[in-house]
Amino acid sequence: MLALPFPAIDPVLIEIGPFAIRWYALAYIAGLVLGWQYLKRLVQRPGWRLTPAEVDDFLVYVTLGVVIGGRLGYVLFYRPGFYLEHPLEALAVWHGGMSFHGGALGVIGAAALFGHLRRRSILEIGDAVCAAAPIGLFFGRIANFINGELFGRVSDVPWAVVFPHGGPEPRHPSQLYEAGLEGLVLFAIMTWFAWRPREPGSDGRLTGIFLIGYGLARSFGELFREPDAHLGYLVGGLTMGQLLSLPMIVLGALLVLRSYGRARASLERS
Repeated sequence: MLALPFPAIDPVLIEIGPFAIRWYALAYIAGLVLGWQYLKRLVQRPGWRLTPAEVDDFLVYVTLGVVIGGRLGYVLFYRPGFYLEHPLEALAVWHGGMSFHGGALGVIGAAALFGHLRRRSILEIGDAVCAAAPIGLFFGRIANFINGELFGRVSDVPWAVVFPHGGPEPRHPSQLYEAGLEGLVLFAIMTWFAWRPREPGSDGRLTGIFLIGYGLARSFGELFREPDAHLGYLVGGLTMGQLLSLPMIVLGALLVLRSYGRARASLERS
């Protein structure tokens, strides 16, 4: 079968003695920094109650939520048995292994804490985070490709790639599919909704749209992605990523319906 060679990109960008800068870490930094700057401009649009100064303060909360939640999610959802036997390996985040669904739960916790301390709507904070989240998802999937991890299933498409750790068979570059869907396409959708004037009572709408969009994009991407070897296919032939995305889609739909109902009621009262 025809296949493209895997690009020879070292996962380590710079290494000086024991100190190393990895593309994986840079992806997280780029996502957080660009998302932070994007949100500072977004909250200046009509209808937002959050201020750019509060976005600055929230950056610390969301960073901890992403890193701690993402790592714990991977440990608990994907490899609990391994980390139970090797607990110190759970701290080795430089080896890779982060879960989006775990990171999402971590950010929810960070938003709840920040909202409680600042007396701000948790759903509005969630809307802000979700508007910028595709930026980080895009860079994260590109880093997955550079690391040669989370590769796709065996395929004979002309753009299939032979990954260093995927055996001799050419495979879908599913990381790039996900970068396009979860990153670029979802960012375009979120931007179209986010930059419209916010309606009174619409808190949670952007969060719901993101949850639906990500859940659908991830579920579709999993059709091309090789399931985790230690998990394989689960209930009904679904993967862990698809199973974790189902409640996200349901919750997202409920939030969208709720936001439109509250916005309509607010308009009728005015």
